[in-house]
Amino acid sequence: MRDAARIQTAIDIFEKIEEARIPMDNTIRDYMKFRRYIGSKDRKYIVELVYNVMRSYARLNWWIEKEQLEPNARTKILIYLVLIGSSEHDILIRFTGEKHCPEPLSEAETSLVANLQGKALDDSNMPEEVLAECPEAHLEKLRNVFDEEFLAHMQAMQIPAQMDLRVNTIKVTRERAQEVLAADSVETIETPYSPYGLRAVGKPYMSATKAFHKGLVEIQDEGSQLISYVCQAKPGMRVLDYCAGSGGKTLGIAAQMEGKGIIYAMDNNSRRLEKGRRRYKKAGIHNVEVRSLEDEKNRKWLRRQEGAMDIVLVDAPCSSSGTWRRNPDYRWYQYGPSLEEIKSIQADILNRVADKVKSGGYLIYATCSLFIEENESQVDEFLKSHSDYQLQNIKDLWPSGSENCPCDGPYLRLFTKDHNTDGFFTAILKKQ
Repeated sequence: MRDAARIQTAIDIFEKIEEARIPMDNTIRDYMKFRRYIGSKDRKYIVELVYNVMRSYARLNWWIEKEQLEPNARTKILIYLVLIGSSEHDILIRFTGEKHCPEPLSEAETSLVANLQGKALDDSNMPEEVLAECPEAHLEKLRNVFDEEFLAHMQAMQIPAQMDLRVNTIKVTRERAQEVLAADSVETIETPYSPYGLRAVGKPYMSATKAFHKGLVEIQDEGSQLISYVCQAKPGMRVLDYCAGSGGKTLGIAAQMEGKGIIYAMDNNSRRLEKGRRRYKKAGIHNVEVRSLEDEKNRKWLRRQEGAMDIVLVDAPCSSSGTWRRNPDYRWYQYGPSLEEIKSIQADILNRVADKVKSGGYLIYATCSLFIEENESQVDEFLKSHSDYQLQNIKDLWPSGSENCPCDGPYLRLFTKDHNTDGFFTAILKKQ
């Protein structure tokens, strides 16, 4: 494809994203599914352009309002291209109106391109919340979290995430996994906090590698790996992963257990659980029992598990605000329940599993949210009504010693700026 056709495709996709109200990765996947003729290099260019425009959403809208233009997909992409350095000539030879190319510039657009030459995406006149790409609805909440470093933290989440891998220690050591990946020209470095994490240099196509095909590694953010890590599951334990989904954290916990004991993977979505089942088989893990909450017999089984579990992990449904660097559209579009509804769901789940932990066992509560309302506040409310639980200091329980713990205070609080991970929260509660 010519660059002009790529740009028009990006405009078409962005229009669908703004109309569809489903996550943009799904919209892009559905669009590409029926256009097999678009080659891999073209797809890469198109997807990166769409994601970069979404990462610049607030700043582009600021420029659009300043120039008094219509805030549509074409205008956003046009302004983005100019502000990242495209010259008038570059724009004119791409916006030609030829087949598969964007329509020629209007008089207003031609004037816009000329006016924006030499300007940057960030402007000194922009309000801080615009530079931060922060929705007004979340501004106060995030200022409460980040305080004086608000802008620095928010700008760190505008940078695309690197690719982290979790080594499947059931099959291979981290060192050996690096060697196998290197044989397929995938260079990696060890992650600083997760003892079984690797960080890929660049963006390799993992599906083509022997390590991924044989289940030696899984793609998983280091922060997500650390949630499994702090569970400290031991061989022979009984563990309940209550919101298991497709099994990312279940895999990490099962590896800790070395195939001994049992981990129950539960979720209210059978389709997600089935994806997990395929991943467990590929990883060579055989001590996972999948139980869908859509099945009444599994709900009855759960009610009988009072005091039966050494560990219960609640990786709770949340706003996913900690994943904004991966999912920039989540800043601006609400695809599921409101924050108030999510908080209610989280509290209900915690109350539902509280009696499943045995005396001396642990309830691990985790989210990929930045908001205090979904994190510290939820733990505080839970402890008020469950005096048999006590909050543990994360540093005291850090598996490799407190000096290696990435956080101070009782909670595991991970931020992109400080830890180069997605935003995660984890609390460890011990049943007395």
